[in-house]
Amino acid sequence: MNTSSAAPTTTVYYDGACPICSREIGQYRKVPGAERLDFVDVTACDANGLGPGLSRDAALARMHVRRADGSLASGAAAFAEIWQQLPKLAWAGRLAASPIVLPVLEIGYRVFLRVRRLWR
Repeated sequence: MNTSSAAPTTTVYYDGACPICSREIGQYRKVPGAERLDFVDVTACDANGLGPGLSRDAALARMHVRRADGSLASGAAAFAEIWQQLPKLAWAGRLAASPIVLPVLEIGYRVFLRVRRLWR
């Protein structure tokens, strides 16, 4: 969970049992602006920690982000949301969210999900 005094605007749900996922989240936590993100390890929280509309199974199957307005993004769109919150990566987030790039990134993310099973 976020321990900063700044109120998080985005909640990032990640699979803490996945070494690659945990390593990537660890990198995000070091980047300026990360205090705006609340990182939730899905493997260590109860169902209430996931909020409405997100089951544990869904949260473990794909990266999810809950925006400040309560809406959910998953997969490549979730990464675009994270990056947009981090000033040094905001440009990448805007690019990733574009209608041309996002579908390509989603295909890559789905390939990663298949490979990820080997490490989990």
